[in-house]
Amino acid sequence: MKAQRRSILKRLFASVAGVAGLSVTTKASTEQISAELTATKEVFNVVTQDDVPLFSGSTKLGNLVFVAGKGYHKEGDIKVHTDEVLKELEKELIKAGSSMEKVLKVSVFLHDLNDYKGMNEVYKGRFGSKPPVRTTVAVYGGVPGDSLVEMDCIAYI
Repeated sequence: MKAQRRSILKRLFASVAGVAGLSVTTKASTEQISAELTATKEVFNVVTQDDVPLFSGSTKLGNLVFVAGKGYHKEGDIKVHTDEVLKELEKELIKAGSSMEKVLKVSVFLHDLNDYKGMNEVYKGRFGSKPPVRTTVAVYGGVPGDSLVEMDCIAYI
């Protein structure tokens, strides 16, 4: 009888502890979501057309940074273009308080799919030992302007 009471008390205590723990977890999750919803969007390097904002070079919300597509519109081969584009991405990330090592996703747009190998030669290692996920496509009609490659990215702070 005594053992049965102890078993019942243990189960009751475990149930109460579980509910209390769930309550604490739910409260923390709610506070985090609330903080994210009240975060203020920051924009950098706003490009205008006819004095109307068109797009931002980068946008920051909470602990995330979104960097708009960067291209290189000067002479050079795919390796020169890739190097310059990666330098521009890095500048935007640093301005926003992030870095290449904190990039989560990169999108690569190539003017010509034959440049894939050359782009990869310059790209490799630029994001540290834990590289981001990446999507690479060749763009029908080419990348806007004279760039052989354009890249955008998403990072955290």
